[in-house]
Amino acid sequence: MQPEAHAAVDMPAEPELSEVVIDVGGGLSKADQLRQSAEAVSVVETERAQRESADLGDVLRRTQGVGLQRSGGLGSSTRFSLNGMTDDQVRFFLDGVPLEFAGYLGIAVIPVNLIERVELYRGVVPVRFGADALGGAVNLVTDDAAARTRAGASYQGGSFGTNRFTAQLRHRFDDTPFVVGANAFYDYADNDYAIDVEVPNALGRLEPARVYRFNDAYRALGASVEGGVVGVPWAHRLLLRAYATDSSKEQQHNLVMTVPYGEVESSERVQGATLRYDAPYDPVAGLSLNLLGAYARRSIGFEDASRWVYDWFGQRILERIEPGELDAAADTTFVEHRTLGRLGLGYLPAPEHELRVVSTIQRTSRSGENALYQSDVFLDPARAEQGLLTLVSGLEYQLEAWLERLENVAFVKHYYYALTAEQGLDFGRAPLGEGFGRLERDLGLVGAGDALRIRLTPWAQAKASYERAVRLPPSEQVFGDGRLTLANYELEPEVSHNVNVGVSLTDLWLGEHALRGELNGFLRDTDELIQGLPLGTDRLQFHNVWSSRALGLEAVAGWTSPGNFLWLDANATWVDLRNTSSQGPFADFDGDRVPNRPWLYANASARVQVSGLSAPNDALSLTWYTTYVHDFFRSWESAGRSDYKIVIDAQLLHSAVLTYLVSGEPSFGMTLEVQNLTDERAYDFVGVQKPGRAYYFKATFEL
Repeated sequence: MQPEAHAAVDMPAEPELSEVVIDVGGGLSKADQLRQSAEAVSVVETERAQRESADLGDVLRRTQGVGLQRSGGLGSSTRFSLNGMTDDQVRFFLDGVPLEFAGYLGIAVIPVNLIERVELYRGVVPVRFGADALGGAVNLVTDDAAARTRAGASYQGGSFGTNRFTAQLRHRFDDTPFVVGANAFYDYADNDYAIDVEVPNALGRLEPARVYRFNDAYRALGASVEGGVVGVPWAHRLLLRAYATDSSKEQQHNLVMTVPYGEVESSERVQGATLRYDAPYDPVAGLSLNLLGAYARRSIGFEDASRWVYDWFGQRILERIEPGELDAAADTTFVEHRTLGRLGLGYLPAPEHELRVVSTIQRTSRSGENALYQSDVFLDPARAEQGLLTLVSGLEYQLEAWLERLENVAFVKHYYYALTAEQGLDFGRAPLGEGFGRLERDLGLVGAGDALRIRLTPWAQAKASYERAVRLPPSEQVFGDGRLTLANYELEPEVSHNVNVGVSLTDLWLGEHALRGELNGFLRDTDELIQGLPLGTDRLQFHNVWSSRALGLEAVAGWTSPGNFLWLDANATWVDLRNTSSQGPFADFDGDRVPNRPWLYANASARVQVSGLSAPNDALSLTWYTTYVHDFFRSWESAGRSDYKIVIDAQLLHSAVLTYLVSGEPSFGMTLEVQNLTDERAYDFVGVQKPGRAYYFKATFEL
């Protein structure tokens, strides 16, 4: 049920601005099919980004509606936002599989060369993902052509000790249905860039100083192998994938970059496998079937056992009475076991009608230990065993009418949530002689929505969509970390009413000039939002304590010159995210803009390309990227005097990219890139400085 392609119309010999020409081509790519569907989705194709040195986080940050705040360089913690919703409120997938079952360690550090396109579902999530999501979903697609033989590799090196390598291989054996594949990546960065801090002078008074980060290195490596069959009578696709990843990240300082650390480090290891089966479509019965099974073992480590106090120059200046730079010494390891099963059924009673049913069950169990925990009275809280089960089911009906100019998708979802946990009575601690108590809890909710698309012309369409969305509390917030974050087994699901309306303009040619544009508005009215609240001076616990309302606009515009010589693109996003809590700890700030979140940001790019320099299939391009983020408050705007408020200043950052590409089989590309060209002092969070000017080289090769 995909829209038919329009016939290509030949361009006139002499361009005339008064003539409108549609050039859609003989078929639509998967990306264009999604753009022209009723779904509230934006698609970012990564073909050009794969040749550049920006990571996936930077690529997404240049997209309308997307915000990405970083606490440093490569591998640092990030806050991803989509139309005002952040972090776990947005779900992430790899080829439709939840990212926690794909082996990658975060959206921002996934190698862009392993991703073909990114699908951003805004507020309304299709039933086929079988997931709870409050603010939308991000699906990373590796390669649609599962049966195609291909190979590729890339290397990137540059400032701050950065080295990144990717390799991938896929092969289909001749005259057989068997396919095999593998990919691997390795990332390393010292992150030893200069920062501006305050250090004590000889008299003990603080004075400004420029120092280099010394305990901020990041290392990650991973690999996956895949094998199976495609295109046989009993299976459209049957693929088994196994993967393993390993990462470590040093921690340089506290949250606001006022206290340096010299030996704090975290680590994460993931191993797992997925099995996917898609049955061939049965045209007689009108039935389709797909199955997914997945398992992941995740080991999360944290080490803070230093006996020394460090200064900003990396020197040991004082021996501690008790070890531990953050708090009491810790060498903690948590192990999570996750399993997932998903069933999808489709039924086409007629070409214009389709029914889909999807059900996903997921189970998470966790336990751990603190190797340095010592107590003659209490059990180690990290050893408590905890389990969480979720079941998300959905029914969807799709209708196409009016010669496929109208498409409507209506759906209903059910969410079931159950937990079992061992717990202590005193800050999660249990007496040695009595052991842990046991708790069981379950609940269920219903959600629903609708998405409508009307194709006004072959090059213009209008969309509207709504969902009552639900996010079930994740294990990290329910179970805590056994140390600084306490468990809260009474957390309720978050609920949001999400609305999108918009119009888009694509594939419009005025003579030889190509125009594109998009204008979207959105509403997110959210209740039972989960927030971490402090308990004393060194612990926090998550609670359902506030509600919010986000209104926003996104605008996108682009132009391509005759001869595909010059491309100009720009987008802007305005998000008015307000606290609407009338009771609880945030009632005093009712009506305030939610702090520490960018609310106005924009991106622009200009690319000049010259082809046929030394060969018919080569091209040299120069691209300029500009990003603007308006200033925003760190805390609530109604609290305290305005002239004393801490503000993250407005920032205007530029990057320049020079790329030479030889297309064909094989293809080869080289790129030189300068990021933060003007060496601005960049901040996404108060006090936490990001890298200054940086230089990178990247080479890509593909067969």
